[in-house]
Amino acid sequence: MDFPVSCKLSFIMLIIMLPISATAQSNRNVTLGSFIVADNSNSTWKSPSGEFAFGFKQVSPGGYLLAIVFDEMPERTIVWSANRDNLAEQGSRVQLSPDGRFVLNDPRGQRIWAADLAGSGVAYGAMLDSGNFVLARNNSVVVWQSFDHPTDTLLPAQVLSQDGSLFSSFSERNFSRGRFKFILQTDGNLVLYTLNYPMVDHDAAYWSSISNGVGFQLMFNQSGFIYITARNGTIFSYLSSNGVSSSQFYQRFTLEYDGVVRHYVYPKSANSSGGRPMEWSVNVFLPSNICLGTIVGDTGGGACGFNGLCSLGTDQRPICTCPTGYSLMDPNDRLSGCKPDFVRQSCDRNSQETDDFGFISMANTDWPNSDYYYFPSVSEDLCRRSCLGDCFCDAVFYRGGQCWKKGIPLPNGRIDSSIGGVGLLKIRLNTTRNNRPGSNISNKSNNRSALIITGSVLLGSSVFLNLLLFVFGFRFKGRKSKTNIQPYTFLPGVNIRSFSFNELQEATDGFKEELGSGACSTVYKGALKDENGKVVAVKKLDKIEKEADQEFKAEVSSISRTNHKNLVQLLGYCDEGQNRLLVYEFMKNGSLANFLFENPIKPNWYNRVQIAFATARGLCYLHEECSTQIIHCDIKPQNVLLDESHIAKISDFGLAKLLKPDQTKTTTGIRGTRGYVAPEWFRNMPITVKVDVYSFGILLLELLCCRKNYETNVENECEVILADWAYDCYKEGKLNSLVADDEEAIDDIKRFEKFVITAIWCIQEDPALRPHMKRVMHMLEGSVEVPAPPDPTSFIS
Repeated sequence: MDFPVSCKLSFIMLIIMLPISATAQSNRNVTLGSFIVADNSNSTWKSPSGEFAFGFKQVSPGGYLLAIVFDEMPERTIVWSANRDNLAEQGSRVQLSPDGRFVLNDPRGQRIWAADLAGSGVAYGAMLDSGNFVLARNNSVVVWQSFDHPTDTLLPAQVLSQDGSLFSSFSERNFSRGRFKFILQTDGNLVLYTLNYPMVDHDAAYWSSISNGVGFQLMFNQSGFIYITARNGTIFSYLSSNGVSSSQFYQRFTLEYDGVVRHYVYPKSANSSGGRPMEWSVNVFLPSNICLGTIVGDTGGGACGFNGLCSLGTDQRPICTCPTGYSLMDPNDRLSGCKPDFVRQSCDRNSQETDDFGFISMANTDWPNSDYYYFPSVSEDLCRRSCLGDCFCDAVFYRGGQCWKKGIPLPNGRIDSSIGGVGLLKIRLNTTRNNRPGSNISNKSNNRSALIITGSVLLGSSVFLNLLLFVFGFRFKGRKSKTNIQPYTFLPGVNIRSFSFNELQEATDGFKEELGSGACSTVYKGALKDENGKVVAVKKLDKIEKEADQEFKAEVSSISRTNHKNLVQLLGYCDEGQNRLLVYEFMKNGSLANFLFENPIKPNWYNRVQIAFATARGLCYLHEECSTQIIHCDIKPQNVLLDESHIAKISDFGLAKLLKPDQTKTTTGIRGTRGYVAPEWFRNMPITVKVDVYSFGILLLELLCCRKNYETNVENECEVILADWAYDCYKEGKLNSLVADDEEAIDDIKRFEKFVITAIWCIQEDPALRPHMKRVMHMLEGSVEVPAPPDPTSFIS
C-alpha cells in the first residue's frame, strides 16, 4: 500500500525523536532481595528524576495497588498496576527475590501476582524515567518490562503491538478491569469495544481506525505524537497530531472508565510557578462523541448499558441517565444500565391493560439496533397506537414519517440534537395494580386519577375540574401530621405535597442559605430529611399582599398542570396562615444568567446549543402541548435554570397567564422584564403566546453571543443593543463579527447563522410574523428551511 510522501517525511522526523534505548539511561537499580511492604510508610522505588515511582498506593480502606505512578503529580496519577483485580491488603509484600523472581504475596505468603519471567538470570530491577519498570540481566538485556503489559495507559516511548490492548477501569475510583477495551487487532485494525462485563469477551465496536490489513504498531513518541505505523515503518494515520514535548509536559494516553481514550498533558513548568493546576488537560480524545459511536455490531448495551440514555456533557464526557419509569440496575454504578420500575405489558389475550400504558416523549432520542419492525410511511399517531397494541413493543422511534418499533433491553440509548425525531418510551401509567415490588413508582390506594401521558402531554379533564381540585387542595392543606404526610392532587395524575411551615423552616435550617431573590420572593436551599436528605429549592414569598398571593396561586396553578423534562418540577407548597412557599427540585448549576454572564470562560458552544433546544422544547410544551395553554410572560436567562448535567429547565411561573381551551389571546396588564418584553405589551394589543417567542429570540441571541441584550460598555455604539447589532451584522453579511473570539461557534458557523436568523424571526415587532414555538424548534433542528427575515423594526403600529 502506498503512503503519501508527507507521511514518510513525518515518520523520518518523528522516529529521530524516539529514545534509542530504554535501558541506556542512568537508573537506581533495585538489587536482588529488595522488597516493599504495603503500609503507611509509602516506600517506593523511584526513577532517577523522581518523576515516576514503583510501589503501593492505597485505593480503598485496607486495599492496595502495586502500581507505577507520576510521583510528583497531584494524587500521584496511576499509569500501570499489577493487581487491579485483586487488591493487596496491608502488610502484603512485593520482592525481587535472591533467585530473580518478582512476586507479590499477601501477609500469609499467598501469591497475589508475579511477573512472567521467561528463563532466569535476572540481576536487578529499575524504575526508569520513561515510566517503564524493567527487570534485566547483568548485560542490561531486559527480561521483563511493564511497558509490555499495559493496563489502561500508554506513556511516551511506549509501543502497542498487534494483539496488544488496554482495558478501562471500572469507575473513577475502582481500578479493577471495566467495560471497555482498546486493542490493535492482528488484522491491523485499532478498535474500541464494549465488553460483555464481567466477562472479557467483547460486544460491539464503537470506534475503529479502519486500518485493517495495515496497522502494525501504535506508537507514542517523546514529542507527543500518537500514530499507527504499517509493517514497513511508514505512518498510516495519526491519533494525536498535536505534538507536545516530553521535556516540557507530562503525558499519558489513557482508556478511561467511560470508554473514551484521552491524550492528557500536564506542564512540568507548573512545578516552578508556585503551584500546579489541579487537573490534567485533554489534548485529544477518541471517539469525539461516545454516545454516537459507530455501531458495527448488534450486541452490547452501549456506553450507558441496556435501557440507559447517553448524552454528552460540556466536558465531553458521557452523561448516563435512566428514562422516566426506569432506575439503575446498580444504584452505585451509573453505567450499569436501567431496569423498568413497572410490570411490562401482558401478552395474555384476556388482558385489558392497553389503557394502563402511555408514552414518555424524548426529543432527539433513539436506541439503535433494537428494532424489530419498521413502518416506512405512517403518522406519529399510528406509530404510537401500533406500539400500544403490541405487547412486545417497549418503545418506538419516529422521524419524518418513519416508525421503528423496539423491544427491551434497549441498547445504545443516546440523546443528541443530530438525531432528530422523537423517542417514545412506553411505561405503565396505572400503578395501582401489577406494580413491581420495591418500585419507586408510587402505588397509593387513594390516587384520585391515573396519570395519562401522550408524548409528554399531560391531559386534564377540564378547566372547571382543574380549578375545583385546586380549591379542594387548599381547603385540606396541612391537616396531615408531620409523621404521616401524604401527597394530594391538584390535577389528575399530578401529586404535589403539602408542607407545614415548620417542616420547611427545618429543611432550610431557618432559611439560612439564600440562592437568589426577586421582587416578591427569596429562594433558599434546603434538604428534606424524611426523603433521605433530598436537596430542594424553597421559594418563600416575602410579601403577603394581594399581588404576592395572586403570584403564588398563579405559579402553583400553572406549573401543577405541567409535566416536562425542560420545566423545573414543583414538588410541593405551603399555604399556612401568612406563609406562602413553593418547593422545587434543586438545580445545581444555577441560572443561565450566571452561566452566560458571570463565567470568566466563555461557555462551551455545544452546551449553549443544547440549552437553546431545551428552552425551546419547554416553551413549545407550554404553548402547544400542555392541557391548559400557558403563556409564561417572563422568559429570560434568570428564569432558565441548569441542573447538574447543564440541562436547561424553565422556572418562575409567577407571572404566567393561563388561557381557556377556546382562547388564543388575552388582555392583561404588562408583565415581564425590560429588554425581553414584546412590543405589543406597550401597544394595547391582545397578548398571545407570541410574547414568549419574542423573549426567546432575545434569550437565543444572548446564548449565541454570550453577552447581555443591552450593554453600554462596548467600543462601538452600534453594538449596545444586541438585537439591533445582530440584524445589522446579518444584513451586511458579517455574522462572524458576533462571534469573533468564539472558535467553537466559528467552527460550526452554518448552525450559528441559522440560529441568528431564527432569533431575528422571533423578535419581529409584528407578532403575526413571529413563528410559533413548534416551528422555531423545527428551524433550530434544521427540519425546515429558514427563510431570510425582514427588518424586525419594520412593523408600523
